[in-house]
Amino acid sequence: MKPVSHLDSYRRQATAGPPPVPELGAPWEARAVRADGYDLHLVHRWNQAPHVAAFSRKAWTLPRWEEELAAQLGGDDVRPVLVGWHGRPVIYAEVYRAARDVVAVCYRARPHDIGLRLAVGELAMTDRGLVRGLLPHLTDALFEADPHCTRIVVEPDVRNTRAIRSFEAGGFVVADEVMLPDKVALLMVCKR
Repeated sequence: MKPVSHLDSYRRQATAGPPPVPELGAPWEARAVRADGYDLHLVHRWNQAPHVAAFSRKAWTLPRWEEELAAQLGGDDVRPVLVGWHGRPVIYAEVYRAARDVVAVCYRARPHDIGLRLAVGELAMTDRGLVRGLLPHLTDALFEADPHCTRIVVEPDVRNTRAIRSFEAGGFVVADEVMLPDKVALLMVCKR
């Protein structure tokens, strides 16, 4: 018999449905990414950008991104999202169920906890306060979309001080430093 891992145990407990795609008000908008065409090429290009690749470690080939997005859209664990500001896509987001993610080995994730991974795609759009401005709207929209969710988590690389400052300004509090398979991260939490 195969031993049950901590993560397997949490996956069995995670009875929440797929993470929601947030409904944001103007000037923000959010929609699920499509696994082909413009969206695929945009997500691929943004993740190749040095300022994103340095921390996301997802500078994958176009076919790998096509497979990844199709898998995310076909499953119940992650929703890939494009966030627009004044009608222009500016942020790639992954909204995920924390209890069904590797982050669940680092803290006691509840079934409805939502995790976020965010990347400002264009270097020229960084340092403009986009993430800081988005976060209160995004967390409110996610809490509204899932009334059972009491915590939203992020896990930025400890070296990504720009992201950490943005998350703190957006209402997230540092809970712990954690070791994930691809990075040392700060587990940060925003509570309802």
